[in-house]
Amino acid sequence: MRTLKLAGSNVPAIGQGTWYMGEDPAQRDREVAALQQGIELGLTLIDTAEMYAEGGAETVVGEAIAGRRDQVFLVSKVYPHNASLKGVPAACERSLRRLGTDCIDLYLLHWRGQHALEETVEAFERLRETGKIRRWGVSNFDVDDLIELDNADCATNQVLYNPSQRGIEFDLLPWSQARGLPTMAYCPLAQAGKLLGHPVLSRIAERHGVTPAQVSLAWVTREDGVIAIPKAVSPEHVRMNAAAGDLVLDAEDLAAIDQAFAAPTRKQRLAMV
Repeated sequence: MRTLKLAGSNVPAIGQGTWYMGEDPAQRDREVAALQQGIELGLTLIDTAEMYAEGGAETVVGEAIAGRRDQVFLVSKVYPHNASLKGVPAACERSLRRLGTDCIDLYLLHWRGQHALEETVEAFERLRETGKIRRWGVSNFDVDDLIELDNADCATNQVLYNPSQRGIEFDLLPWSQARGLPTMAYCPLAQAGKLLGHPVLSRIAERHGVTPAQVSLAWVTREDGVIAIPKAVSPEHVRMNAAAGDLVLDAEDLAAIDQAFAAPTRKQRLAMV
C-alpha cells in the first residue's frame, strides 16, 4: 500500500469511509467488523463525520477502534451550523465521546456555512492548543474558498473525485498540489453506481485480473497527494479496497479512461453530494 504524508503523519493512499454507517442497527456488527478488517489490512485512515447518521457512524467507528486507537488516523467533520466559536468545541466534545477517544487526528469543516471562516479557524486552533485535535482542514472547498481561507495550517481539502467527476482537475487539484495540500477524494467509486458498470473500466479490470472498483481506486490515487476513502461493509469489498493500493495503471489504461471520461477543459462548479 502506497503511503503519503497527511497532517504530519504517514497514511495509506486508500482509507475507509463511513457515510451511511450507523443508520441501521441490524448492520452494526458488520460495519464494525468491516472497519476492523480494514485496519488489519492497512486501511488505517478512517473518515467519519457528525453528520453521518447524526453521530451514528462515529459510534460505529468508536466501537471498531476500541483497543486499537493508536493504529488509526482518525478524521471527522463538523457541521457548518456548528462551526462557530462556541459551536465547534461543543460539537467536537460530542464527537470525541462517540468515538471513544480524547483526540481527533484531523478535524474538518464539512462545507461552508453561515459562520465566518476566521471564527471557525480560531475555534479549530483553540481545539488544537488544548489537544482535542491534532490538525484541522476543510471539505468541499473550491479554489476561491481556499484563497479566502489563506491559511497554511489547513491540512487537507476533502472533495468529490472519481473518473466520472473530474472537475477538480482543471484548477483545484493542480492548485492544491502546487502548495503541497493533500486532497481527500470522497465517493471515489461514485457511490458504486453506473461508473462501475462502464465497459472501459470493465475491460481494464479484466486485463489486470481485478474489479472495476479497484481500477477506479487506482485511478483516483494515481496522482501524488490524493487519498481515496471508499466505504465497504462486506469482507470481500474491504479486501478489494486494500488490494487496490498495489494496482498501478499503465499509460494504455489511463488513455482509455481519458477517452471514456474526458478531463475538464474549462472551470466547472465544484461537484458535491
